[in-house]
Amino acid sequence: MASEQKGERTGAKDSGSQTMLSEQKKEKAECKSQNKPTPWERFSNWIHCICIVTFDLELGQAIEVLYPVDAQLQEEDKANICYLAFPDSNSSCMGDTKFHIRIRQAPGGPDLLPIHTLYNQKCPVYLQIDNGYFYGFVYFRQVKDISLPRGYFQKSVIIISRFPFINLFSEVVSLVAPEFFDHGLNSVEAACHDIDQWAPPIPGDTLNLPIIGTVLQVQVPCDSAKSNSGGGPLNVANVPPTLLPTVLPSIYEINTFQVFSTVLYHMHLLWELVLTAEPIVVMASSPATSAQMVQALVSMITPLMYYADYRPYFTIHDSEFREYTTRTHAPPPIILGVTNPFFAKTLQHWPHIIKVPDSSNGGSFQKHKIRK
Repeated sequence: MASEQKGERTGAKDSGSQTMLSEQKKEKAECKSQNKPTPWERFSNWIHCICIVTFDLELGQAIEVLYPVDAQLQEEDKANICYLAFPDSNSSCMGDTKFHIRIRQAPGGPDLLPIHTLYNQKCPVYLQIDNGYFYGFVYFRQVKDISLPRGYFQKSVIIISRFPFINLFSEVVSLVAPEFFDHGLNSVEAACHDIDQWAPPIPGDTLNLPIIGTVLQVQVPCDSAKSNSGGGPLNVANVPPTLLPTVLPSIYEINTFQVFSTVLYHMHLLWELVLTAEPIVVMASSPATSAQMVQALVSMITPLMYYADYRPYFTIHDSEFREYTTRTHAPPPIILGVTNPFFAKTLQHWPHIIKVPDSSNGGSFQKHKIRK
């Protein structure tokens, strides 16, 4: 679990990763001195950074490795990423757990790149990049390991991006993380070099994106497109016959029908609450469940943009915990996804609470589980 320590959130690295990071710095310096494009320049068009978060006995959850090494993250951002990298209750999350997060960027963070500004001009309004937020796509693994002091191996791979491409980056982290857990840091660097070959995310373009022996074909949504859910003709140009693309029908949509299957009776009420930016708490047993429900709620009003704040997964260690749980003023316009039972008491004064049933309960859902 997360440590209360508020200091530096970067843990100690082994000598192998230290050498790798030094080589990356040297390579970038050489390219800059020769006026050549720096390594991972195109990588930054899509992804801000990739973090490996581990459990440090002294620091708690800490960033073990950061790619690229010069990625700008404020200490507050690092702390929030670390706390959100692990499920609140690890005991029930054996094996692999995948979910996504959204964090508010701390003051002094990096501005949007030119490609991001161009993307915002041409994409649908509800998919625009917000300069004040990062999305994170988490792949957490916990397995028993008696050779470790705590008896468990606990580590997460997190892709941090400006883009709300939930489906795409969930797929990417599902490819990258298992390779890292099986083969180490070299596989992460190989994935980064693959991503550095990706064409820029220009709305309307259909792209082939190579990643660790796989090619993902996607269409970047465009405001003028007849369908914002991607698709387009299959383009296999420049793709080896042995690597026919895996076509993602959409880079941002999730399976809302599956997510809402337990709340169909309340759909109209939920639509009204989201449309009017009412404060909503989603209480679930896992970050994967809470994240999916929060994202589905936000997508209910598409093609309108949800202008209030939302956090697919939120913990008591978040830097904004006090801001959102205080009783001195009305709850803010936000949708929070939580898993810690502590929130049942802390947020009981909120006007709208959705309690998502555990899948082991057969998906039953009673009316009283939405309070209005």
